[in-house]
Amino acid sequence: MNQSAEIFVALQRLLPKHGLSRLIARAAESERPWLKDFLINRAIDAFDIDMQEAITDDLDYYPNFNSFFTRELKPGVRPIARAKRSLVSPADGAISQAGAINENRLLQAKGIHYSVSRLLGNSETAKAYENGSFATIYLSPKDYHRVHMPAAGKLLSSRYIPGELFSVNDSTAQALPGLFARNERLVCEFESSELGRFSVIFVGAMLVAGIETVWGGFEKPGPGAVREKDHSQESLSFKKGQEIGRFKFGSTVILLFKDQAVTWEENIQAHAKISMGEKIAIAQSQG
Repeated sequence: MNQSAEIFVALQRLLPKHGLSRLIARAAESERPWLKDFLINRAIDAFDIDMQEAITDDLDYYPNFNSFFTRELKPGVRPIARAKRSLVSPADGAISQAGAINENRLLQAKGIHYSVSRLLGNSETAKAYENGSFATIYLSPKDYHRVHMPAAGKLLSSRYIPGELFSVNDSTAQALPGLFARNERLVCEFESSELGRFSVIFVGAMLVAGIETVWGGFEKPGPGAVREKDHSQESLSFKKGQEIGRFKFGSTVILLFKDQAVTWEENIQAHAKISMGEKIAIAQSQG
């Protein structure tokens, strides 16, 4: 671990992360034209956001900063890979890590592993992914912030797990063991005819004003009990590439698949840039 990463993590430990995120959230929801335009213009400049891809570059279209940050893209900007049995990236971003799940452990960064059971908040659920595969995708502030289905599937359950709000960038991932199992997260488990069960996990982060899903809306953040919901009796089926949720700031999506369910594309390696809808794997077995 380098010294700058250690200092960055130490500073985060001292910050009132939940309070700071709530403060930023209020500003991001403000509909005062001067404030939201100021925030949007600063973000475009600071993060080099490509507004040519957005549904519109007219700032009057966005009532607040959050509506801009979770902006829709123009039709066709992110084509969905249609190859038979193909899986697609659920989001724009960069691969943090991808590979095999070994002994109930995922690779977070070089030399750092963490528990699948802790990530999912359920040891029984974790058993389904023993010897399976995973991919961790980091969304930077400049990226498109809607999350889509990697494959067609039916929602079985969701589990909101309260936690910390550490940054999820590469420096923190290399310096803070168990980062993704410490932060707030929403675990969504699906059933697929091609894959069997698989999970899409939304991981919150510092300054993330919230996680939203298309079936449940805003997941209220903050300390408290785990919120678990059984959706198996609901008609919540989604096509490959269909939107299922969004982040209101940079964060992380983690995919979990069962043993021998997928084979990754050769380019799915640490630090590789990917786009939503891009082919990332092939389904190998029926669950």
